[in-house]
Amino acid sequence: MSDSWIELKNPQQLEEIRTKSFEVPQLIFKHSTRCSISSVALRRMETKKIPQPVDYYLLDLLRYRDISNQITEVFGVYHESPQVLLIRNGECIYDESHLSIDPVEIEEQAR
Repeated sequence: MSDSWIELKNPQQLEEIRTKSFEVPQLIFKHSTRCSISSVALRRMETKKIPQPVDYYLLDLLRYRDISNQITEVFGVYHESPQVLLIRNGECIYDESHLSIDPVEIEEQAR
């Protein structure tokens, strides 16, 4: 899955994510490159491929903290790090953080 990550680095991508979520679920992984828990959670995500069509976005929190703040506003989800959000039909239908990030649970939610 690591080849499937789309780098989230432009605030305009949030509207694209919202729009595309009406066709295909959109997943945002908020990652801190300085956090060992975030690295573990990211590795867990990369070892499990979710078979449904899902677009995967990776947000580097250290470089793009302003986009993380916008995610909070756009999707109404409290900021945590690491954090995964699953967006469907324009809304965040699932969010989890830290070691509670579970690719199997995300797969169930993406159906």
